[in-house]
Amino acid sequence: MKGLVVIALFFCATGLAAAQDAAVPAAKATEAEPPPSACQLRLTKVAVFKPIPLLAGPGECGAVDVVLLEQVMLPDQAKVTVAPPATLRCAMAEAVALWLREDVAPAALQLGAPLRGLDNFDSYECRGRNRVHGATLSEHGRANALDVRALRLANGEVIGLTDVNVARGWREALRASTCARFSTVLGPGSDGRHEQHIHVDLAERRGGYKMCEWDVREPVKETAPQDGQNAAKLTEPVPLPRPRPVASVNGASPAKKMRWQRRW
Repeated sequence: MKGLVVIALFFCATGLAAAQDAAVPAAKATEAEPPPSACQLRLTKVAVFKPIPLLAGPGECGAVDVVLLEQVMLPDQAKVTVAPPATLRCAMAEAVALWLREDVAPAALQLGAPLRGLDNFDSYECRGRNRVHGATLSEHGRANALDVRALRLANGEVIGLTDVNVARGWREALRASTCARFSTVLGPGSDGRHEQHIHVDLAERRGGYKMCEWDVREPVKETAPQDGQNAAKLTEPVPLPRPRPVASVNGASPAKKMRWQRRW
């Protein structure tokens, strides 16, 4: 009887130890993966992303509550792919998602096809402003900025945001909505380094000051003369020079010279 009790106690102790060992990795996993933030819970409804709890870079670079934004879901459940995926603070990713859903996607329909992609030129990068060594830390270094070069439509068309051949009114309307949503918008005419793309960020400034520097330009028109004017100039008669007077021989008149030549 005592032997059976000992055996039973042995198996109970073994099972308890195994259960404790299994609980340790689960506890560690729970500590490594914190629950989603309130921002991430909101973002789940409008985007596809991967959470990055902590982004630690050298110096002042880095941020908390960061996500890798891969796609934005439109109201009709269609998806807009961010290529390559953008590393952004969750608040910035949420602003980009709402911008695409509420402003850019409806505007894209005016160009003839639904929005399906966004070309990410730059997101998180630990550097100074405009990549100048020693300059103030860029919002890119805080995962708080996105550079956009172009949009992609369902019909395969690529729309450059700084393309002067895109309808001016369309670009002006997009600039207005972009500047209303973000703290900083930089494009052509800002500082010479944003001629081919648009920079947007959520930089915090005193008094809520915003910066919107994006010139909507037109194609350069070459001045050429009209064809009718060219034709008129070509058909006008070209004046000939007046004939030179015949030089005299030994002071003789032209008539005498001719008679003198015939006698000789």
